[in-house]
Amino acid sequence: MRPLGAAIVLAFALTVDARAQQAARRDEPVPASPAAVQQAAGINVSVPASTPTTPVPMGPVIRTANVIADRELQTLLQNGFPANLHYRTELWSRGGLFDDVKSSVEWDVLVRYEPLTKTYRVARFVGGEAENLGRFERYEDAQAALARPYQPKLPARRTRDRQYYIVTLEVEVLSMSDLDEIDRWLRGELRPAVRGKRNPGTALGRGLSRLATKLLGGENRRYEQRSEIFRVGK
Repeated sequence: MRPLGAAIVLAFALTVDARAQQAARRDEPVPASPAAVQQAAGINVSVPASTPTTPVPMGPVIRTANVIADRELQTLLQNGFPANLHYRTELWSRGGLFDDVKSSVEWDVLVRYEPLTKTYRVARFVGGEAENLGRFERYEDAQAALARPYQPKLPARRTRDRQYYIVTLEVEVLSMSDLDEIDRWLRGELRPAVRGKRNPGTALGRGLSRLATKLLGGENRRYEQRSEIFRVGK
């Protein structure tokens, strides 16, 4: 009987060990797939392929990812400090000894938290026009609005020279006085200040005082990305 009893005890022990190993495997973290890993903060710039109807690129396609994703910036937004994303896109030509800037365009995207409605408002300012990108209850949805592809109007030149785009983005935090000026500008009270040769988007993005360095912990949140080099036939 002793050999049989030992065999039963051994079988029971093996069963318990197998169940313990199975439970341990269930508790182990599942490796994240590449798609599940959060994309790094920054911008992506691409040039649309030419077509019979649009043989010349009308501008680069810009995708913005996770530039306001950190908790620190969200806290600043919820405490009344809007975030301003200032973009500048340049068209460069490489035809001689030096590369030259041929044209450029600037615009701003404002992200603002409204405590009365507990929503985030996102708007784009281009050439004196304000485009509402939406009002969102979740911060993640406001980030998704920023991540939508955007193509500024900056046509390439009809030349055999090699060309490319450079896009820079500066993430800044505005003061309360800046916010008051923006509200007045939206109501039309500051129209004379942005008329004339100055780009209203530039006036909004550059003409206001900034608290970026102090409020963002001394960081210079600046992103830059260059597109691929392309040619346009005459």
